[in-house]
Amino acid sequence: MAAACAVTAAAVLLPLAQASPGTGGRPDAVREPATMAAAPAAPADTCQDPEASLRPSDLDGPTIQRIRSAGRLVAGVDQNSFKWGYRKADGSLAGFDIDLVKAIAKDILGSEDKVIYRAIPTNQRIPALQEGRVDIVVRTMTINCKRLEDVAFSTAYFEAGQQVLVPTGSDIKGYDASLSGRRICTAAGSTAEAALKDRSYGALSVSVPNQLDCLVRLQLGQVDGIITDNALAAGQAAQDPSIRLVGAPFTREFYGVAMNKNATDLVRRVNKVLENYRAGGESGPWESAYKNHFDKVLPGGVKPPAPKYRDG
Repeated sequence: MAAACAVTAAAVLLPLAQASPGTGGRPDAVREPATMAAAPAAPADTCQDPEASLRPSDLDGPTIQRIRSAGRLVAGVDQNSFKWGYRKADGSLAGFDIDLVKAIAKDILGSEDKVIYRAIPTNQRIPALQEGRVDIVVRTMTINCKRLEDVAFSTAYFEAGQQVLVPTGSDIKGYDASLSGRRICTAAGSTAEAALKDRSYGALSVSVPNQLDCLVRLQLGQVDGIITDNALAAGQAAQDPSIRLVGAPFTREFYGVAMNKNATDLVRRVNKVLENYRAGGESGPWESAYKNHFDKVLPGGVKPPAPKYRDG
């Protein structure tokens, strides 16, 4: 049964799990704490205010002009993360990150359909930007100091935290000594991988190219648990009711749109798009996208993180 489930997950994303009675419409698997306010920063955060980005502007620069000349925005995305970036039964891409890509394309090119989507694994997000294979990466990518050495980020558009995902019935309690001797899976190049390297609690680390590969291995019994962003894990738990989040989030992280370090005009433009995307309260684009994708999967009432800007 586990093998059949894993094969299904690798090929076609599983349907949303039904909520259990008494959970207020949300599956038991995702009833973990939503706040990361008390959690420390991710291990790679060694600078001050990594989430501070360039101030927004709608002025056209060389990068914007190049994108308009090409007639398409090239976006690096995921196609295997349920609720974030995934393929529906009809083959089209959907998810919270995909909605944001469409908003950026509409602002720059006048149409949300003028996008070339390129599916890239976790460890190829930065090389894809540096080599010019994509204009932006919108792929649940955490802003941190180490990555800022290689790419530029927009202001934060989502707050998440690292958490542990295990099969129902597992005696792993969270990111603690209960991981000792257990095979714990992370995606290569992810902040989860960095966290486990920083403090393993005696876990045996298993690294894979994509986060969904961890889910497949967990379903096959090849690993005992997964460490990943709890927002990503909630989508996976919604796909498979036999897994659940345990413990509390142990980091506080923010997702941003990543771009080439030299594309400062694009960074400012995306920040302008995000200013409008966050506006409007419950009827605004951000909160509408959150309700559309995360209703019954993540807690209600979540707001977008406030933007931070630096001088210059």
